[in-house]
Amino acid sequence: MSVRVAVIYYSATGNVHQLAEAVAAGAAARNADVRLRRVPELAPDSAVDANPAWRAHVDATKNQVPEATLEDLEWATAYAFGTPTRFGNVSAQLKQFIDQAGGLWQAGVFASNPATSFTSAMNRHGGQESTLLSLNNVFYHWGCVIVPPGYTDPLLYAAGGNPYGTSWPSGGGEGPDAATLEAARYQGRHLADIAERLRVS
Repeated sequence: MSVRVAVIYYSATGNVHQLAEAVAAGAAARNADVRLRRVPELAPDSAVDANPAWRAHVDATKNQVPEATLEDLEWATAYAFGTPTRFGNVSAQLKQFIDQAGGLWQAGVFASNPATSFTSAMNRHGGQESTLLSLNNVFYHWGCVIVPPGYTDPLLYAAGGNPYGTSWPSGGGEGPDAATLEAARYQGRHLADIAERLRVS
């Protein structure tokens, strides 16, 4: 049986979506079975419509990327979660999905499975690290093996050298640059490699 990776994310204007696609591609490059899933949008249409980039992304992905379900978590043997930072914390949309997983946690579904996280914020110091650390708190409670990229490959330095997880400062208005997407692909490969080691140990 191959490693099964669930890449589950929330993205408003598309930056975290692009990171999620790159993480998924990296895991797939290691022959993992991958499910790329977005969590439901909770914001009212009035808020989404007030930001043209937000509306464009919601419309572009609603039929392109399936919504995450608890079955995706039960299916997976490794997890990658992505979220934009919200005041240095996890977005409400992703947190609401995670909060539904109590039954799986009680059943021990997550125990000893590897997990990793990635994020994006408006500014370079806009809370990326605290967001990843906050998300990792979930993994501690689940009993997961947390898999950060660390400083395990020189290519990570070109993307800013964040050892906690891939992150992108989106304030320039453009999506993640090539170095950051490569770091995200590496993070997906790294997660799949660790999952495979745990599977055969």
